[in-house]
Amino acid sequence: MLRTVKLNAGYKELHILFDVDAEMEKNKITAVVGPNGSGKSTLLKSIFGLATIHSGKVFFNGGEITKYPPHARTKMGIAYLPQTDNVFANLTVEENLRIAAYTVDKDEVKDRINTALDIFPELERFMKRKAGTLSGGERQMLAMATALVRKANVLMLDEPTAQLAPKFAELIFDRVVKLRDDLKLTILLVEQNVQRALEISDDAYLLVSGRVAFSGKANDLLEHEKFEKLCMGILD
Repeated sequence: MLRTVKLNAGYKELHILFDVDAEMEKNKITAVVGPNGSGKSTLLKSIFGLATIHSGKVFFNGGEITKYPPHARTKMGIAYLPQTDNVFANLTVEENLRIAAYTVDKDEVKDRINTALDIFPELERFMKRKAGTLSGGERQMLAMATALVRKANVLMLDEPTAQLAPKFAELIFDRVVKLRDDLKLTILLVEQNVQRALEISDDAYLLVSGRVAFSGKANDLLEHEKFEKLCMGILD
């Protein structure tokens, strides 16, 4: 569903990704893991059109989108949720959900919001509260809910459990699986909790210094004899 070919990218003159070939299959969770500074977030931003692509190509559903602006990719059904600032803090939960529906037909809005609340029922009791008053885990759920309202079919999550208490982190992992299994979403997951991310994922890419050091089944990386060294960026 998503594919990069010989992707070289970064920010203006700064070069961070080198010849990255990656594929994200439909209705599967693909984890992107690796040490800090390895280019994981840059890969997501490159796919969404927020990074500088020096060379290489990005494809979505077989068509090239390398030069498409982010808003065009959003309309195609690709949602990118950064680690922070992914909701409107000064608006209520309900207002966040309704704003997310700006591209949805008016007669569909209620159904889309109900679908989101079916996956994230915790949000129902916060509908009139400002999003900025929610906990970190609740804000992450709201951010994912807004993507559902927008009818996204590809969800790119950048560190969704960062700085969350273990209870909320596990809740987020549970909902990511539910989005794949119940709504058939395609999910690209960047996550520092490597073991848990690989446990719930179908496929995995390990980035080290901007290059692909491993690609394959998530379970194969999890059970690799050099798993810990690989995840720390030690390739010898």
